[in-house]
Amino acid sequence: MFEKATKQKLRFDTTAGVLTVEDLWDLPLLAATISLDDIAKDINHQLKGSEEESFVTKKTGANAKLTLKMDIVKHIIEAKLQAAEDSEKRAENKAMEQKILSAIANKEDEELGGKSVAQLKNMLKKTAS
Repeated sequence: MFEKATKQKLRFDTTAGVLTVEDLWDLPLLAATISLDDIAKDINHQLKGSEEESFVTKKTGANAKLTLKMDIVKHIIEAKLQAAEDSEKRAENKAMEQKILSAIANKEDEELGGKSVAQLKNMLKKTAS
């Protein structure tokens, strides 16, 4: 798909100007200005408008190009959504790791607090040497 796009030198006309496939990776999924969602909607609208062709003639090259554009935008959207989901999972795992480390520290403090004065003094001597 990306090989076809580069060979055809696909460009995406937007309100922000003409964008390359590479430029699409820098766009947000949703935004007040230009987003991947806006581009996908525009291409989808163009595809729907081009579908009302003759039932006798073959599909035009424009349809194939629009379909390729749509496939590329969909792929980039899916990749960005997956990356966001992965990032969220990593953050959740990191937060859980911090909770576990905190619980371990609390348990160690409780265990230390349960020791007798003699045991604590002995431990202190061992750490001082």
